[in-house]
Amino acid sequence: MTSQMLSRRQFFIGAIASAAALRASKVSASAPQPKTAVDFKVPLCACDSHTHVFGDPARFPLSPARTYTPPIALPSELIKLHETLGIQRVVIVTASAYGTNNAATLQAVRTRSPHARGIVVIDDATSAYELDSMDRAGACGVRLFLAGAAADPASARRQFEATLRHLEGRAWHIQIFTNPVIVRALHDLVRDSPVPVVFDHFGGARGELGVSQPGFDSLLELVQTGKAYVKLSAAYRLSTRAPDFQDMAPLARALIAANRDRILWASDWPHTNGDLPGKKPTDLFPFIPVDDAHLLNLLHAWVPDPLLRKHILVDNPSRLYGFTDG
Repeated sequence: MTSQMLSRRQFFIGAIASAAALRASKVSASAPQPKTAVDFKVPLCACDSHTHVFGDPARFPLSPARTYTPPIALPSELIKLHETLGIQRVVIVTASAYGTNNAATLQAVRTRSPHARGIVVIDDATSAYELDSMDRAGACGVRLFLAGAAADPASARRQFEATLRHLEGRAWHIQIFTNPVIVRALHDLVRDSPVPVVFDHFGGARGELGVSQPGFDSLLELVQTGKAYVKLSAAYRLSTRAPDFQDMAPLARALIAANRDRILWASDWPHTNGDLPGKKPTDLFPFIPVDDAHLLNLLHAWVPDPLLRKHILVDNPSRLYGFTDG
């Protein structure tokens, strides 16, 4: 049996298991929507720089190697979210549960074109033809998962260098999900990278560890020198102080002070939950019930200056993602 046939068979099996989980579950498939109001005037052309979608698994199969099975979160629900928040632009990122199957992401990007961009996941088998096709569909970056079992400095460096080779000659960027220790291990590679580098979710910095946690200084330096962007996103994953996540405020302010031109904001909708003890990967993992209006209001609290908020919500993502639409 060829590897291509095996891959198709694995995806088929994954689709059956995913569909069965959704049918068997009594958990609502509806993704979270805001429960409160946004407490400031969101500027025109604001961008939510990190979201995911999950379609019908019969059409968009999940990876057989996934660690969780998410409920459905449709592009139409994402549109509803942004209508409520007053956000026009969006970046849609292929979630880890999909492996390298980027079809759901690219389909969702098409529904929001020209106001959307996609971040995809690739591997060594991804061809230049496939990258060209994804580029035409609205992709502009590759995401690396360098956390958990993949948070090994040597492996992280190899993956980063391999991704650079894939992107040679392309006006794309590398987005990294990791932690500050790996940020430090990648420091020289990011500093010398010919393409932009983006660290999502505060670079994995933990609120309770503060600005002196190992590796955060490296993240600050890369941001300060303009060598990396960082997303103020997923505070609820990194904080021990719900509901206002006060321990994330010093990190946010330190990053903004380092370089206002390299800061992005994102909701991380629909808030996947891949850490539920006792569940099998094929079980349904309900979304975390997060109020995205509350998350957006945190930006207002961290950044009271409306011109600086516009810089973070509009100007920086316009530059990085190439938005020119009005």
